[in-house]
This record gives sequence, structure tokens and C-alpha cells, in this order.
Amino acid sequence: MQTPSNITLNKSKNLLTLTFDGVEYPLTTELLRVYSPSAEVVGHGPGQETLQLDKENVKIDRIEPTGNYAIYIFFSDGHDTGIYSWEHLHKLATDKDALWSTYLKRLKEAGHSHSQL
Repeated sequence: MQTPSNITLNKSKNLLTLTFDGVEYPLTTELLRVYSPSAEVVGHGPGQETLQLDKENVKIDRIEPTGNYAIYIFFSDGHDTGIYSWEHLHKLATDKDALWSTYLKRLKEAGHSHSQL
């Protein structure tokens, strides 16, 4: 299990930077929110994912540790049910470009706009 050596939230509360093995990975709150590990987002099995819309301006209200393996992230849109394990955060960090591209593609296919489309 990869454990971050540092977690930093910027002053604007829209960018969470994780450090794994000395490498910093900045993750936008939008990416963290749309790839929440919660059942609300991923469903209860393959094919049950729910596309998250209009999360461009979501901020992080607070972060709380849970055990030695994860954090809870409380978002400004009221979402607070995902447990962000170190494993999940590491995957988001290392695969963020592909995940972001997939998200933008899904938005476009669903007929929704995004400032980056």
C-alpha cells in the first residue's frame, strides 16, 4: 500500500496535493469529487456508475483522517460519503490524465458542457 508522505490543501480549497514517494500529485477537487469512491458515484457494481455533473466549482470544506489507511473528504456540495483510501488516492494521482480525459468524454457524450470541452 502506498501511503502519502504529505497532503496539502491550497488556500482556495480547490486543489489537494498528495506526495507519494517524493513526487507531488496535484488533484483538483473536481477530479476528486467526480471519482469519489462512494456508492452514490460508483454504484454497487459494474455499470452502476453515476456521471457527476456541474462539479467545476466544488471546494473541499474539510478533510478528516480515518485510521491509518484513508481520509474522508467533505465537499462544499454536501458530498461526504466516500472513504478515500491511500490506494484510491494513489490511483487517482498516477492515472489522473486518463481519468480526466474519460470524464470529459463521458460529459460530452451525455450532452453536458464543461469549460474544458
